Amino acid sequence: MSEQTKDPSILLMAETGADIPPALAERYNIQIVPMHVTFGDETRDDGDFPSEEICAFYDRTGILPKTSGSTPEDFTKAFDALHAKWPDAQILYLAYSSVTTCSYQSAQIAAEGRDYVVSLDTKMVCAGQCAIVVSMARLLEENPGWTIKEAAEAAKPLIEKARMCFIPDDLEYLRAGGRVSNAVALVGRVLGLHPLIEIQDGNLVATKKLRGKLIKLAPQLVKDYAAEHNLDKKELWLIWTPGFPDEVRSAVNEAANEYGFEDVIWVKSGGVITTHSGPSAFGVVGFAG
Repeated sequence: MSEQTKDPSILLMAETGADIPPALAERYNIQIVPMHVTFGDETRDDGDFPSEEICAFYDRTGILPKTSGSTPEDFTKAFDALHAKWPDAQILYLAYSSVTTCSYQSAQIAAEGRDYVVSLDTKMVCAGQCAIVVSMARLLEENPGWTIKEAAEAAKPLIEKARMCFIPDDLEYLRAGGRVSNAVALVGRVLGLHPLIEIQDGNLVATKKLRGKLIKLAPQLVKDYAAEHNLDKKELWLIWTPGFPDEVRSAVNEAANEYGFEDVIWVKSGGVITTHSGPSAFGVVGFAG
């Protein structure tokens, strides 16, 4: 059960695309608004099904599901329900990168005339957004007297310091989604190339090409990315998609421990990121020092 003992004065909100583990969402009373995934002719709420279904559908049909952001109606429903339950509470919505989806714009539309809603673009996706929202929840717990303005100001340094990258295991899903050509995907498979995708000002940018097996690349990426961005060693967030090998997870944990991270939190991707990155993808999230 949530540890909330009294009516909250500030509620945090994010989309399902943040992939916030259910236990953490409940622990900090974080409100989740659905994004959406379309399987052929059927559109479903992200978060209502295991992300393994993305891979199973593609394997079965050869058709990659399509993702879409939260709609104004999704936010209207969420705002109305929260305001009815906690009429004195204000909502701090920490949004999925606005340059990648319509969710932030949808929330702005739904928030018109609602003076109890404040929105900030985290310029992050998946576990990057998750790390910001959960860190913000901890700050609110430590500072129960904050106003919504003070809370929003406290969130801004988290947004500025958040760093995230990930590598797909292969380029098949990027090819199927039209993000790379058949030729590039074939060459990548033959040469064992993995694009390093970094989140820069909200955009997903391929910055490098890494070569080799995931068992070696993933542990080394932890150390290299942490050193490059001087990541705070207090906490490391790691992304995995369905099919991620246990032996790679063990090697990554060992690398994180060797580097000196005090706590490692693994975040399983939901439908949105799995659709774009495919199975056995891996990512690193932290806060620059």
